[in-house]
Amino acid sequence: MADIDGSEGIHTGNKGLHFKNRRFILDGKPLWILSGAMHYFRVVPEYWKDRMLKMKAGGLNTLETYVSWNLHEPLPGLFDFEGILNLRKYIELAQEIGLYVILRPGPFICSEWDFGGMPSWLLKDPAMKVRSTYGPYQAAVKRFLGKLLPMVEDLQYSKGGPIIAVQVENEFGSYSREVEHLKFIAETLRYHGIQELLVTSDNEQGQSQAPFHHVALPTVNFKEMTETSFKDIKEWGPDYPLMVMEYWSGWFDHWGTEHNTETVEFHGNIVGNLLKENININFYMYHGGTNFGFMAGANNFGSYKADVTSYDYDAPISEAGDVTPKYIKTRDLILQYVLKPQGITNLPEPPPSIPKAAYGQVTILDYLPWTDVLQFVEESVNNPDVLPMEMLTLKSGYGQSYGFIVYQKNINNGGNLVLPVPIKDRAQILLNSQEVGIVEPNANSASIRLATAQSLNVLDIVVENLGRVNYITQGSNLLNEERKGLSGTVTLNELPVKDWKIYPLDFNKDFIKRLSSSTKWLQFGGVVSRPAVYKTNVVINGQPTDTFLNMMGWKKGIVIINGFNLGRYWDIGPQKTLYVPGPVLKSGVNEIIIFEQHHGQGHITFQSTHDLGPVKSN
Repeated sequence: MADIDGSEGIHTGNKGLHFKNRRFILDGKPLWILSGAMHYFRVVPEYWKDRMLKMKAGGLNTLETYVSWNLHEPLPGLFDFEGILNLRKYIELAQEIGLYVILRPGPFICSEWDFGGMPSWLLKDPAMKVRSTYGPYQAAVKRFLGKLLPMVEDLQYSKGGPIIAVQVENEFGSYSREVEHLKFIAETLRYHGIQELLVTSDNEQGQSQAPFHHVALPTVNFKEMTETSFKDIKEWGPDYPLMVMEYWSGWFDHWGTEHNTETVEFHGNIVGNLLKENININFYMYHGGTNFGFMAGANNFGSYKADVTSYDYDAPISEAGDVTPKYIKTRDLILQYVLKPQGITNLPEPPPSIPKAAYGQVTILDYLPWTDVLQFVEESVNNPDVLPMEMLTLKSGYGQSYGFIVYQKNINNGGNLVLPVPIKDRAQILLNSQEVGIVEPNANSASIRLATAQSLNVLDIVVENLGRVNYITQGSNLLNEERKGLSGTVTLNELPVKDWKIYPLDFNKDFIKRLSSSTKWLQFGGVVSRPAVYKTNVVINGQPTDTFLNMMGWKKGIVIINGFNLGRYWDIGPQKTLYVPGPVLKSGVNEIIIFEQHHGQGHITFQSTHDLGPVKSN
């Protein structure tokens, strides 16, 4: 692979983005990249255009997006690029709006997304070494990129499309010094016809840990610019433009903490300083969207912390697509420092906010007891010992990716039950369908007293995958150990418990359909203090619009509306309401299915305002 020619940029085509004298050049003219991050897989397709028009009206000229490998290839060789995953349509729409595109195809993306966007089936291999030169990992990457890249290759700028740059991996120097893996990714991109400018992004320390600036343009990620933020890039050559690929315009939230925000003044000072220095900016995030379903990731820097369902990020455009004071401030700064000096004094007005409806209180109608819920799991596995979900062998030949895994055993007596730790991630212990213990994440031990006078008892250990870690630093092997559930030996009265029946309770679409059509639903008559699935409906007259679901009085679980998994709720907060996009709803009867892990209530409430919880602000 050829090294960079600094005067022309890392570029193999005759046309496209390149650079000289610290400036990007496109079609012979300087280009100041003002980009916003928005991920197609976090926003329902019906709203892509609305959000892009708001980006354009905010003064941006570029859209940046990651690509979610785990959603696109849920099983090896099985691909999905439809609906919310129609990446090609997304990129074409950006071009229609008048936005360039920076494509970040990973295959690792971090992004507070389960396993950093990598598919969990990689972990079926007990020797797996992700983000490395390990042969089976690179073979999987080749297959994915070999499917993905031909689908967007003709959308490059050099071929008449909007893609002006493509990123090689993501924050790799923070993870590893194995530059050979970066070369492999770059070579794979070029092999499949990527001609545009290649880039890398990392924090200041990561830049120097795995230098790749002879192949891809280095860019920086940070919250605030310091005197040394661009030190290495400036020393590597006089032509490299200065770009922050991830200016963190807000931050994400963990369960059990406060909602992260920052003042408009704080944000404005940072953005103003960047623009004064002619820094190219990608706002991460400009519109965060939602971690629908089970896609929220986690961090583990000594203790495990799972991310919430909302990815609002305190971004300029809110989770529900509303323009915020931060948006207005950013827009004004771009006009002041970038556009007015070019003679552009006005920007188009952003589209109005999508109306928000309060559909009110909805009464729960029916419920399915825990024992009936498990009957709708099509595949179960019998195994002498407990296994993590990724190590199950289902009909696909692979294991379970998301949701809950249930370890069931008939026992003749009670006593002291001990689970192997670490438990990944949260265990609920049921005896005859009644909760007798909970083991929260990060427990150093897990001992539960089982009290029973019966001679035949059903023990269920329900373990929830709260999200695989999506970011670690050099020296950690945690990504390769992110198998969820139980590993090791369960003991009862110090004796090993053998011969388990294991249920992969993943709430996939087929499972939801079986639940919905069941004839076993019972009329709900009050509080049920054990795991159960609940059903009701909300009737909407006319065109539905956005709303927010308040689960006050419920403890923990997931909500599915018309077959669409909105994500988790949990009373430890900070998030108190779930965003319900209007396109998920329909005129008429809307079916609502709730899996509550602890105790259900008699109603839920649809309100017109979002509540992301108590605020932590800087």
